[in-house]
Order: sequence, then C-alpha cells, then structure tokens
Amino acid sequence: MNDLDEAITTEDRDFVTALASGLEVILAFDQQSPRMTLSEVAAKTGMNRARARRFLLTLHALGYVRKQHRSFELAPKALQLGYAFLSSNGYRSVIQQHLEDITDATGESSSMGVLDGDEVTYIARSAAHHRLMSISLSIGTRLPAAYTSMGRILLAQLPDAERAAYLEQVTLSRHTEHSITDKAKLAAHLVEIREQGYCIVDQELDSGLRSLAIPAFDANGELLGAINISTNAARIDISRLTKDFLPLLREKAKLIAQQVN
Repeated sequence: MNDLDEAITTEDRDFVTALASGLEVILAFDQQSPRMTLSEVAAKTGMNRARARRFLLTLHALGYVRKQHRSFELAPKALQLGYAFLSSNGYRSVIQQHLEDITDATGESSSMGVLDGDEVTYIARSAAHHRLMSISLSIGTRLPAAYTSMGRILLAQLPDAERAAYLEQVTLSRHTEHSITDKAKLAAHLVEIREQGYCIVDQELDSGLRSLAIPAFDANGELLGAINISTNAARIDISRLTKDFLPLLREKAKLIAQQVN
C-alpha cells in the first residue's frame, strides 16, 4: 500500500510539527476571536509566547496575517486556503443551485456541511431573509456536530467503530434545555437516525432553531456531506418538516446523486 493512502499520527517521523502549529495559529482566529494579541494567541493555542510569535511573524511575512498595533488578525489572503477546497470540488455549483431551489420553494435557509472532527463545517449555503440563530452562518462556519442535524446525520453514517470512538472522546454540552448530554442517549439516537435516513434536531443548539438533514451522495455512492433545511420552531412544526420538507430534500439528494460524479 502506498504510504500516502493512510493518515499518519503526530508521532510519525513524517509529521511536520511546524506546519501543524502554523495551521493551528490560523484556525485560532474565529468569530469570537477575530483579532488577538500575541499573548491571546499563545493562550488559545497552548503555545509559549516565543513559539506563537515565530508563527505569527512567519504568517505575517507570507501575507496570511496582518498586524494592527499590538494585535493580529487574518489577512484576505487566508481566504485562498478555503477557496482551494471549494474550487477543487467541481460539484459546488450544482449543490448551490439545489440549495437555492430549496430556499425558493420553502422560504427557509438550506445548507450543505461536511464532518470535520467533532464539528460540521458549512461548505455551501442558501440563506433565507429571516435570521434563525444568534450567530451568523456562512460558508466556513463550524458548529458542534452533536447538536446540528447535518452533524448528526453524518455521525450516523460513520462505521460503528468510528462512531464509538467519537462518542468516547466527545464532550457534550448543554446549549439549551433541550440539549442531549447523555452519551448513551446520543448513541441510541444516532442508530435511529441511520435507520430512518434523516435527522431532526429541535432547539438543541439554539432556542427556536429546528432543522432537518439527510445525507447527500454522488453517482458512485460516495458520501459528499449532508444537506439541510433550517427553520424557526415557532413557525414550522415537526410534522410539516417530515410531511413537506423531507420529500423535497430527498428529491434534491436524488438529483445531486444523478448529477455529481
């Protein structure tokens, strides 16, 4: 087997610690921390100040970070890293059109996400005019997989061993009074989701947010990610999600499977 076929561990001699640390510094900047001092970057990444300083100065020299007095923030060039992923996936325009069709038909926001560790990352989105969450959602947004419909449907697709490993190490938090915080209950729920082929998360991440998701596959049966519809719980009840919105999602997933190779 080619040595590029399998992921290496952090203990492997081929693992480049400097590269990993540089990426960690980039990812430290987020919606909650768009601008940080050297001390704040060091604290957030767990690095000492000298190490964090070297990486910040290197990223600054490369144009990925810019300095404002004593603070650092990501520069526009950092967008190239995300664009490289989006541009290398030719199916994105197909997905985007279907998400926009869903929004036109329902008046609700629709997104596509992929599983990345303990989080689901938004890679395409069609936003409705009304705002659903206290935070702004856009391409690149990362949310805890355990408390999103897309995250749970993707967790349900994992092989049993991988799903068990995820449940072993994940930390469950109470975001609202409805949040599942018991791992055994979440494990049983994921099995149920896998069997029924769809997932509804009802106000577990944000009060008032109710969403429905299903997996999306390509023409070869490979998992592309999950597509969802996000709604306001006061406006859309669960019966309408399953009666009206689920058939629409399934129709779009079928078209995606026909159109994406």
